[in-house]
Amino acid sequence: MKKRLTIALVAHDQRKADMVDWAVYNAEMLSQHKIVCTGTTGSLIKQAFEDKGINADIECMNSGPFGGDAEIAALVVRKQIDLAVFLIDDLNPQPHEADIQMLLRQCRVHNVPIACNRYSADLMITSTLWDNEDYKPTEPIYKRFKRN
Repeated sequence: MKKRLTIALVAHDQRKADMVDWAVYNAEMLSQHKIVCTGTTGSLIKQAFEDKGINADIECMNSGPFGGDAEIAALVVRKQIDLAVFLIDDLNPQPHEADIQMLLRQCRVHNVPIACNRYSADLMITSTLWDNEDYKPTEPIYKRFKRN
């Protein structure tokens, strides 16, 4: 697998503080990789990193409701995202629910690991598979199952 990853970070408004806290907590690891974020989330993470003197490669897309989720989904389809962390606000309706579902679906279809809470994100970024050069993720098998 790759040594330098491209990691997508997305968080709904009610989860942005949680995402910034998670990113700062994992800044040492994250700063070694390219980070792609939706607009507001990326701006907040950039500011938090600057405040702590952390240098990181962070690229901001549009805000989620203005297409940022879709832009990141397109990167997933082009195999330009290695890992996604999407802290979703499951307690409030989102006006761009279709884009959210599209991003989640594209990660599943294209076999991109996606964490939707801090615990799964921590497990994924600390996996030793990232450092195993012999490990190659297999492509998903979509084949009609025949029942007897």
